[in-house]
Amino acid sequence: MTQPATSETDRDAGPAHAGASPSGGLRPGAPARTATKLVEVVVPVYNEEHVLESCVRKLHAYLDETFPYDYRITVADNASIDGTWAVACALAAEIPQVRAVHLDLKGRGRALRQVWGDSAADVVAYMDVDLSTGLEAFLPLVAPLLSGHSDLAIGSRLHRGSAVVRGPKREFISRTYNVLLRATMAAKFSDAQCGFKAARTDVVQRLLAEVEDNAWFFDTELLLLAERSGLRIHEVPVDWVDDPDSRVDIVRTVLDDLKGMARVARRSLSGATRLPVPPRVRQARLAPGLGWQLASFAVVGTLSTLAYVLLYLGMRQLMPALVANALALAVTAVANTALNRRFTFGVTGSRDALKHQVEGGIAFLIGLGLSSGAIALLGVVQPQARHGAELAALVAANALATLVRFVLLRVWVFSPGRAARG
Repeated sequence: MTQPATSETDRDAGPAHAGASPSGGLRPGAPARTATKLVEVVVPVYNEEHVLESCVRKLHAYLDETFPYDYRITVADNASIDGTWAVACALAAEIPQVRAVHLDLKGRGRALRQVWGDSAADVVAYMDVDLSTGLEAFLPLVAPLLSGHSDLAIGSRLHRGSAVVRGPKREFISRTYNVLLRATMAAKFSDAQCGFKAARTDVVQRLLAEVEDNAWFFDTELLLLAERSGLRIHEVPVDWVDDPDSRVDIVRTVLDDLKGMARVARRSLSGATRLPVPPRVRQARLAPGLGWQLASFAVVGTLSTLAYVLLYLGMRQLMPALVANALALAVTAVANTALNRRFTFGVTGSRDALKHQVEGGIAFLIGLGLSSGAIALLGVVQPQARHGAELAALVAANALATLVRFVLLRVWVFSPGRAARG
């Protein structure tokens, strides 16, 4: 159940006309507003009493001074147990462009679903309460949506033009997650989890019914559904500074995201989604040669996996799991690259064979990282795991690495365009 808190201005006159002076005219220096367009910015919060007021005041001041459209800031309180709701209500009572909504359950996705689903604005957006993303990117984020050029828009920390300050651990996790999305889900967007997104309200309200997640995977699921529906996603490079006070449980979030990816993939394969697909998407065909390459790669991958299993089981009797995994993976990686070179991508002769093996070694390193991580995670969750459990975890990790390998081999190592340039 939600409890909205709005100011008298908001209740009596609808969306406030930002930049208005007490006498009713535009405040001196305020940007000219486009009164026919309204943008609603949602700030989801959970136990953010200590930073909420400064965030909202900073956001309001920036929009009031620079934003050329009408706007509303909605604080969505996710069942906070501190004084967050009281702060949100006080801000809503003081600032005409601010309102507050309370939810009885946690979940960023749940907050966005509630507020976006009820919004009458032309465009809805959200940003994290820490304002890690530079606000200068907000107008470029929403402008293509207001013009009708795009359907959704995301801030990207991985864009070439972005300026990002964060630790190596979170950088590695973010890049790995987005590589997995591209390799396993064929995602074309570059940054799924940046807390800086917007969408045309009519578009996102049609998508919300199909999004199942109510937590951190909400963003990714929404974007994947949008892509599969042929919607246009606009990306904006951002300036982004990591929040050292972030309380996100990284391990739990990663596991939930992996489960979400598997669920979305299963729904896509079964055709469970009910979203209408544009004709240009229905008429799309596989790229030339891709059908044969997928079939050949699957056969080579099956043979490689069988060889890996036999090698691992044999060496595991003599050495630790991490060492046996690395050796078995190294041997089968060399054979896998050689077989795919000859049969999947039709490259014959010895020219560039060593270079192809070295480049294919990057896929080996990715597989080694994933499988070693699987062993380490299994050791934490189940310290006395048997060899069979180890092998099951390794095969699952290597299946994921196989998808990454195919993408790398096709778009880089044996890319026809690259060969032609050479």
